[in-house]
Amino acid sequence: QVQLVESGGDLVQAGGSLRLSCTASGLPFDLYAVGWLRQAPGKEREGVSCISRSGSTSDYGDSVKGRFTISRDNAKNTVWLQMADLKPEDTAMYYCAASRRASFDTCSFGTSEFRYWGQGTQVTVSS
Repeated sequence: QVQLVESGGDLVQAGGSLRLSCTASGLPFDLYAVGWLRQAPGKEREGVSCISRSGSTSDYGDSVKGRFTISRDNAKNTVWLQMADLKPEDTAMYYCAASRRASFDTCSFGTSEFRYWGQGTQVTVSS
C-alpha cells in the first residue's frame, strides 16, 4: 500500500519559516518525481514545487520562487519543502504527491501529473 505522509504544517507569523516533510512508503521512491501542491479555501489546487527523481532538477511556481526550496533524500524516502518569508497568501493545505517518471531529471507540478497523494498538512500564516 502506497502512503505519502506530510508533516510540519503549523501556524506562523508573516515573515517566518516552516519546513514541510513528506515521507513515502510502499513504492520505489527513486522512480518517482515528487511535487508539493496547495489548496486554499475556495480556491483551486495549485502546484508549488517539484523535484526530479534524482533531485538534480526542481521547479517552482512564480508565487514562491526565491522563498521556497525543495529537496529530497532517496535513502530516507523523504522530500522536504523549506519555506521562508512566508506570507498570508501562502495559507493553505499543502499536499505532497508522487509521479512515476521514466526521465531521471525532469519534473512537473501540474495537478494532473500525480498518481499518489498524501492527506495534507495545514500551513497558516498570520499577518
